[in-house]
Amino acid sequence: MSDPEIESTLGDEVTLGNRAAYGPADDRQPRPLRNMSEVRHYFRTNEVPIFFVGATPYNLLGLDRWVRNFSYIVYYDGWDGAHPRVFTPKRKPYLEFESGEDVNNWLLANAEVIAHIDSRRVSGARPKLAMVFFDAETERICAELGYELILPSAALREYLDSKLVTTRLGDDVGAPSVPNILTTVADYDDLVRRSTEAGLGTDLVVQTAYGDSGKTTFFIDDEAGWKSHAKEIVGQEVKVMKRINNRPIAVEAVLTRNGTIVGPFMTELTGHPELTPYRGGWCGNEMFPDVLDDDLRRRAADLVRRLGHRLGQEGYRGFFEVDVLVDLDDGECYLGELNPRISGASAITNVTAGAYADVPLFAFHLLEYAGVEFELDVEEINERWRELAAVDLWSQMVIKETSPVVELITGSAPTGQYTVDRFGSLVFKRAALDWHQLQNSDEAFFLRIYGAGDYRWKGADLGVVVTKGRLQHAVHDGPYSLSIRAKHLIGAIREQYAGLPLREVKSPAPSSNSTMK
Repeated sequence: MSDPEIESTLGDEVTLGNRAAYGPADDRQPRPLRNMSEVRHYFRTNEVPIFFVGATPYNLLGLDRWVRNFSYIVYYDGWDGAHPRVFTPKRKPYLEFESGEDVNNWLLANAEVIAHIDSRRVSGARPKLAMVFFDAETERICAELGYELILPSAALREYLDSKLVTTRLGDDVGAPSVPNILTTVADYDDLVRRSTEAGLGTDLVVQTAYGDSGKTTFFIDDEAGWKSHAKEIVGQEVKVMKRINNRPIAVEAVLTRNGTIVGPFMTELTGHPELTPYRGGWCGNEMFPDVLDDDLRRRAADLVRRLGHRLGQEGYRGFFEVDVLVDLDDGECYLGELNPRISGASAITNVTAGAYADVPLFAFHLLEYAGVEFELDVEEINERWRELAAVDLWSQMVIKETSPVVELITGSAPTGQYTVDRFGSLVFKRAALDWHQLQNSDEAFFLRIYGAGDYRWKGADLGVVVTKGRLQHAVHDGPYSLSIRAKHLIGAIREQYAGLPLREVKSPAPSSNSTMK
């Protein structure tokens, strides 16, 4: 499939792309890509197979619209084989996965998956793989099978994933976190003494170094609250923060050789009991024109660029997500958590006006790992995206099982496009590959994650709703609440799920693991 006219050798690797897209070049190396037209042409003529591997394709679903030979290898197929770019093994015996890494490692070592990837190889190039969750075992499998894992190393990501490390790196470059101390505490009196000495008061948020979607973020304002979480806190270094009246803002970025490209800012859906059983747990995002005013947008973007620069000093490159916290009482802007990976917000980032004007944000990550030279004006891209973000509106919410049940699912909502009929009911309109064709707030896309034959339990991800309309509203300038429309959407989807209690099922129930973030 390769052509000498479109190959350039970089060490032992071959990069495939059409050099006619960006002008004359010598026999060794095409000249660098210098504008977005050339970048778009490069991806539309790409011949190297690129796979996103995961429990679901949700994070990067739709990227195949821009990138030729981009496809998905997943464990849960919400289309039941109808999506032309989604592959899942036919034989999937019952397994208890403890983590997203376990899911991905199982997929990579699966004989059907290996055969699928091998059938798409091109001469002189290793298949490229991206994923949200991976570890040292993932790297070993990829090395053995001749795949290129186009992500920073697992060891570096593990180091940077620590909330304590993020705090220290941000402090290094003037990107401060909410007033805090990094310390160890022995008991409640010790916590109060240390926080009082630091001027944090006694209404506190305590975080351990590592945690998922709010599960290791503890809100403590009295001894009873301490006793509820002491077992998770005592004996390790933690971040003790002053509790502020904040609005969490999510933003994704890509650290490239030309600088950090900052994506659109989004509010987060966190802790809504209709969506998640975890207090403070992430359960979606909203992007709308006035998510931040111009001054806050500028300051937040500066925090992200500063952190990106510091990550580069650690050897990091590529995609990352940052949670920014805006204090509603005094307008201060703080660095929150760092996710050194593709995140749950990526799906919204990739359908923004900026993505359609240029390319989706993740395409810059692919470019960084493509083995081609490029010289792009990052500041010009960032400025254009800031202007385009002022007219965009997208929302998503992850629907988790919130009740303490363990059931075998016997019926579920199908993947596809939904609409609100004249009676106000949410009805299935048609099958759809993704949400890119949604036009207005009367339409929604639902991606089923767990369906008939799978188990649901407290915290399990049932599926994701994407829509052009808002899902939250502010109450007296305080924390966001779900809108009536959002609650209708949640209820309509949940009504379509049915299950068989575990006591009536002869096979064992699965263990809990998150598929989203």
